[in-house]
Amino acid sequence: MAKKDKKKNDENGGADRGNGGNGGAGVTQEQFLELLNVDLAHEFSAVILYRTYASEVQGQWRMELRQFFEAEIPDELGHAQILADKIVALGGRPTTIPAEVKPAKDAREMLRNALDDEIDTIQRYVTRRRQAEALGHYGLAVEFDDLIRDESTHRDSIQLILKRWDTG
Repeated sequence: MAKKDKKKNDENGGADRGNGGNGGAGVTQEQFLELLNVDLAHEFSAVILYRTYASEVQGQWRMELRQFFEAEIPDELGHAQILADKIVALGGRPTTIPAEVKPAKDAREMLRNALDDEIDTIQRYVTRRRQAEALGHYGLAVEFDDLIRDESTHRDSIQLILKRWDTG
């Protein structure tokens, strides 16, 4: 397994390894808390990414993209709050270190990076939802449904912007 694929597999709670066919649900409470912290680090990273991209974006679509990126920040902060609160409620300690933020040289790369991050987040949250349910955290599983909906909406918005961009 390539290094990047192994990292993504680890962040998904081993979902790519099968774990008995349960989509990564076979994790311990400690492992689950570690994975929630991975998710929290990515939400912190998303806040930084969107804030940075809003400030750096250039070109003819600057104002539209700046507004788009800025509008994503409150959602990502809200997701971070949910995750941090749940980590504490489950006996863990929330991370304060964000995941790596991808630099971008132009607006199109910013959008593609943001899209890749949203897709990765959806995949992690689908796995995390299964894990929460398997561990008996049914309320958290339902909250992951809301997070998945939000991230899917973000993904769809970015895809529409890119489609419009590509068709002129």
